[in-house]
Amino acid sequence: MPPAKRRRAKPAAQTKFELTDADEISTAEIEFNPSPIINEIRALVDNWRNLPNPAQWGVTPTTARLLTHWRSHDFTSQKPFFCQIEAVETMIWLTEVAPGLGVRGRKFLDHVAGANAQSNPALLRLAMKMATGSGKTTVMAMLIAWQTLNAVRQPGSSRFNRGFLIVTPGITIRDRLRVLFPNDPNSYYRSRQLVPDDMLGDIGRAIIVLTNYHAFKRRERNDISRVGRVLLQGRAVEKIDTLETEGQMLARVMKPLMGAKNINVLNDEAHHCYRERPGGDIGLTGDDKAEAKKNAEAARLWITGIETAKRHMGVRAVYDLSATPFFLRGSGYPEGVLFGWTVSDFSLMDAIESGIVKLPRVPVADNLPTADMPIYRDLWAHIGKEIPKKGAAKSGELDPLKLPNQLNTALDALYGHYEKTYAEWDKAGITIPPVFIVVCNNTATSKLVYDYISGFTRVDAQGKTHFHDGRLALFRNYGEDGARLPRMRTLLIDSEQLESDDALDPEFRAAASAEIDQFKRELIQRDGAQAADAIDDKALLREVMNTVGRVGRLGEPIRCVVSVSMLTEGWDTNTVTHVLGVRAFGTQLLCEQVVGRALRRQSYDLNADGMFDPEYADILGIPFDFTAKPVVAKPAPPRQTIAVQAMRERAALEITFPRVSGYRTELPDDRVTAHFGPDHVLHLTPDVVGPTRVLLAGVVGADHTIGVTHLNERLATIAFHLARNLLFKHFRDDGGEPKLHLFGPLKTIARHWLDTCLVCAGGAEPAQLLYQHVADQAAERIYLACQAGQLGQPRTKAILDPYNPEGSSVHVQFNTSKPCYATDAGRCHVNFVVEDSGWEAEFARVAEAHPAVRAYVKNQGLGFEVPYRDGDTARHYRPDFIVRIDDGRADLLNLVVEIKGFRGGDAQLKAETMRGLFVPGVNNLGRFGRWDFVEFRSLFDIERDFGDAIEALLCARAA
Repeated sequence: MPPAKRRRAKPAAQTKFELTDADEISTAEIEFNPSPIINEIRALVDNWRNLPNPAQWGVTPTTARLLTHWRSHDFTSQKPFFCQIEAVETMIWLTEVAPGLGVRGRKFLDHVAGANAQSNPALLRLAMKMATGSGKTTVMAMLIAWQTLNAVRQPGSSRFNRGFLIVTPGITIRDRLRVLFPNDPNSYYRSRQLVPDDMLGDIGRAIIVLTNYHAFKRRERNDISRVGRVLLQGRAVEKIDTLETEGQMLARVMKPLMGAKNINVLNDEAHHCYRERPGGDIGLTGDDKAEAKKNAEAARLWITGIETAKRHMGVRAVYDLSATPFFLRGSGYPEGVLFGWTVSDFSLMDAIESGIVKLPRVPVADNLPTADMPIYRDLWAHIGKEIPKKGAAKSGELDPLKLPNQLNTALDALYGHYEKTYAEWDKAGITIPPVFIVVCNNTATSKLVYDYISGFTRVDAQGKTHFHDGRLALFRNYGEDGARLPRMRTLLIDSEQLESDDALDPEFRAAASAEIDQFKRELIQRDGAQAADAIDDKALLREVMNTVGRVGRLGEPIRCVVSVSMLTEGWDTNTVTHVLGVRAFGTQLLCEQVVGRALRRQSYDLNADGMFDPEYADILGIPFDFTAKPVVAKPAPPRQTIAVQAMRERAALEITFPRVSGYRTELPDDRVTAHFGPDHVLHLTPDVVGPTRVLLAGVVGADHTIGVTHLNERLATIAFHLARNLLFKHFRDDGGEPKLHLFGPLKTIARHWLDTCLVCAGGAEPAQLLYQHVADQAAERIYLACQAGQLGQPRTKAILDPYNPEGSSVHVQFNTSKPCYATDAGRCHVNFVVEDSGWEAEFARVAEAHPAVRAYVKNQGLGFEVPYRDGDTARHYRPDFIVRIDDGRADLLNLVVEIKGFRGGDAQLKAETMRGLFVPGVNNLGRFGRWDFVEFRSLFDIERDFGDAIEALLCARAA
């Protein structure tokens, strides 16, 4: 894909590497480019293809007939793509032509044999790399036709066989590949004319078994409980094996093939099938290790099943098809290394440039220039810490309205373009809607996004039920009255569960219970009650998912799919136009797999020029970039550490401080007024809400800009929502009920704040104040202004930590490898000030030189925290220094010092909290002395500013 703005990356080049011994391949050498062996084979196949006389091709008459048919037949339906024919030609060339070329052909056969000996010693595997949407199913049909017709007409040949085991990663692909059965009503051999009419009878002699790899798991022969198993085991030393034998497993999975010899295996999405090397997860932790373990277990089960078939029945060859035939994390090989037995390559870039897939467009520029790349190119890097890390069952009660600001803006921006696409399709008379998909990291996140998009109800603390309409109008599953629409528009799905043979997870079943019931009612209306009784929840959801965008099916009206984890491979919906990623994408392999879900073309009709019209897929949140390379992190050399600690001999310089947990505020006479100042201003910019204009472009095709200019809301409506937010969060009586009589004054105050303190810049819209986090930030500023409006009345008191109300510099003790400034033994209780940046040592020098300073300490390892709220989020602010000042009064002044080189929006809240809550709250307690706060904003004028601050304090005392 095109490099993002500001990265200054060079355009992708077709650099090459040779895969010989995977042990000798460094991670830095990994790229998504084919090896020279593949290119050499391609060149030889090109020359062979151009031979004019079939007698020169060196293939059987049956093969020659098929090649002629595929290359030159006047197809009434869709003609096979060149890439499909080339992939099959490569298999034919290696099987029938290369063995007759002597040393020249042996080079490639030896390469394949060597690669398999290294990774699949029991098997002969041949991999074809084919981009998503380029038609792997057609290639499989052509391979089956080639092998079957030759086996029927040359029954004694060892090169051909009419028995096939087709293995898929899930049930969806398994069901979709039924078109490979010759007797299927939609058989590709007949419907796509892949076999000449006079050969259709012979293709019917193919013996085909189609299964998902989960079926290879050996099952229990005895259905007994755990207690029964213990009783059966008794005192026997050797564990009783109650699993079916390998032979029994094969008889169950591939009974039609049991009499066959040397069958062919076709692996769809074959990157899930490999024999891992030991130590595959070394160095991995957390989610990465869990993912590696899951990958390895699936791959082991898959390849073990094929190896078992090899031992008992014989396997002539394994044909691997995948858009990404690379080793996965946990394989024991460098992640992203191309399978060494890959012999044919039609990459995604080839598919994009030839126009047989949609053209993906990703962010290449935005109006937030502070980031290295556009924010929405890798959204997770900016919001991952704010997203639930665990599933819904372990995340507790979550609020769909509190999505991160950048996620809200990304949804709005991409949805704004979806609305235009929807209108264009509707105007063109397309009866099915375009599809918008969101790929999330877990059930908790997917449920939050799903509820935010489609609408939800929830019960408040008082037990009242409230309905919240979906924020994206075309995706709402509810009407204005809160009743469910007759046909759903947004679908929540966990495709990974639906693809396995396991039962539906109770957690997901509970989350999707309403949707399941609604689909059952729809199925009853369409096909009757018996049909609904005959289908379980899992099959029902799979039916909906697999029929998205298909007229007359359950999935027809679906406009948005919110997916838990990855969308399944083989999900062949061709109406996807927009994709948003809300999860981590650790590798380009993963990025390509997700983007591939959107790249199937809707139409294959040729235009007047004999070409496909361009179709587009707009992608946000997926760092899709073919120029990226894995980076090897080199270990840093060890560094000497320094012990930073309070010195016993300096005990007289000890500084104590209150440990504040909150504040208690009383409104005098139950009235509310506000005084707005600079610290109550909210700058609504792309820094706060995320980029508001994003340029999307692809390697070819038109680019376009998306944004949030379509958002509009009257200021009176925004003021209403702000006032309601203030009332319910900050103005309640002792019984917890909101003081409704204050709503009018609060609405007036909110409108005044909008007129005087809201600054929108960089394309941000006032309507984005309705994002919950932004609304909470605005409400916090207004609330602090209400505190300022009541100054002069001792109504604020700090609430102390009941178990640990006081802290002290005596407890400072830690080690650091950073540079340190040695403190003056007569000024600081702690021996060093750590230089996190350049100004800490400068301030320490300034404080030690001023005659009014009696003691100071840096707030590192001290534990001095000031609670404040950033919107609805409780946070803790850690000021930089505490300085004890002799300002001429009987007791010393504790001056909290903050030094800011850059003052962001949260700095306003911190400063206003210090002045409006912490300082008066602690001073009103009367047990911790006098406190004040000062903020320095110029790193180069600290000495002057500190002197001015001390002088101002002395003048205030004199006055």
